Amino acid sequence: MTKIVVRSLNILLGLFFIFLGVLKITPLISRDLHKDLRSEYAKYAKVFPFAKALQLKIPSKWYRRVIGGTEIFSGFLLLLIPNRKMKNIGNFLLILTKLLNLYSHFAINDQFERMAPSLVFSFMLVCRLVVDWQLCKQEEEPLSPEITGKFDELATKPNLAKSAAHKTGSKANGAKNSKKNQ
Repeated sequence: MTKIVVRSLNILLGLFFIFLGVLKITPLISRDLHKDLRSEYAKYAKVFPFAKALQLKIPSKWYRRVIGGTEIFSGFLLLLIPNRKMKNIGNFLLILTKLLNLYSHFAINDQFERMAPSLVFSFMLVCRLVVDWQLCKQEEEPLSPEITGKFDELATKPNLAKSAAHKTGSKANGAKNSKKNQ
């Protein structure tokens, strides 16, 4: 069951982040969404963490392209690469980009409705890591031995009173038989 959950999360999250990354890089899918993302990333570049402290000016065009490229790369890792460690690296990169996105929303005082998709996908990425961790632990544990037998019958214990009487009776019969033989 957990394998199905991890596989479906890999496929869905991979496709979603590839789609989102392509939207950020190129207007092929939707010109309006691309234009909106360009204006949003102009705001996000101004509140980039440590930009003021390090006296850096981040170009919004490159900031948007790097985040979009990271999302495409990580989406392909989740979608196509069969290596579990590589999928977790992609997942971790996506969590970092979503945390950066949440920080940017918070720093420019966006409404909660604008932050909600980032929150939801952050939680989905964390849930994917938790389910993957559970699957890993489940595979490491040795399998319990299979229980065999008939489960519709009760195991009967010998009645001690009957077996004691039977034993004493057989001893008496054995004594009688030994006297006859003599």
